[in-house]
Amino acid sequence: MLAGGCIVSGAMIRHSLLFSDVRVERGTEIEHSLVLPHARIGRNCRITRAIIDVGCVVPDGLVVGVDPEHDAERFEVSRNGVVLVTRAALGQELPVSA
Repeated sequence: MLAGGCIVSGAMIRHSLLFSDVRVERGTEIEHSLVLPHARIGRNCRITRAIIDVGCVVPDGLVVGVDPEHDAERFEVSRNGVVLVTRAALGQELPVSA
């Protein structure tokens, strides 16, 4: 399911939910995942069983949800293997609270 304002350019989305204002670039595959508002997913990414947090900018070529050990080095991973990708984990600035 895609919410209003999403732009998916030459990507494959399966069994996933994309919230409003999400952009997914060419060559990316997203499966069994949740992408929260204002996220940007770069080119040639592979995202499986993941939650992409609000406002994340996922760099080109990032692979998430394929290798649990590698994912655990960088991201939070649930007992069931769902990967939480946050702005902090990607080294991106967090928004300043009002």
